[in-house]
Amino acid sequence: MSEFGDSLDRVRARLAASTPRRVVPLPGQAQAAVALILAPEARGDPEILFIKRAEYDGDPWSGHLALPGGRRHREDPDLRSTAVRETAEEVGIALPSEALLGELDDLSPVSPHLPQVIVRPFVYGLPAEPPVFPSAEVALHLWIPRDVLGAAATTETLHLLGQPRVVRGYRVGPHFIWGMTERIIMPFMQLLDTI
Repeated sequence: MSEFGDSLDRVRARLAASTPRRVVPLPGQAQAAVALILAPEARGDPEILFIKRAEYDGDPWSGHLALPGGRRHREDPDLRSTAVRETAEEVGIALPSEALLGELDDLSPVSPHLPQVIVRPFVYGLPAEPPVFPSAEVALHLWIPRDVLGAAATTETLHLLGQPRVVRGYRVGPHFIWGMTERIIMPFMQLLDTI
């Protein structure tokens, strides 16, 4: 088995040994799911797929770097199905069930100015970097190697609702990964550092 395959097995074992935090939605509260997709880069080290959301008026997350995913539809039998459907729709990647490594903690936006949705991240490991076919919802995609992402951790001052605020994130070239995506990635990066 390859070193990358060994890494995926260790990630699967670590995720299986932990119990992710679950949030019970309030009546009428939306649910969503995202896919944190790992694939081997040229040297065989893990890299993670990010997308930049297309910009739309009224969408508080438009233009942000994110993980593929979105809101649960009524016809989705569960949140994993939501992550699989949204990933196929947004980037044209099929996520087979055997590629599922595990789940991470549920989380919600911390700002009261954002829609209060509960997001569940699902971690997938693919044997090779698949082709990406972005939909109109996706402005661009990036595969970012683990070591590049780890070295990019920083804090920056953003102007949010007219006020300066220092936020944690990852600066990768012109892109800044912050907010809910950073809150998913940071503990996962810490998990990768321990295996």
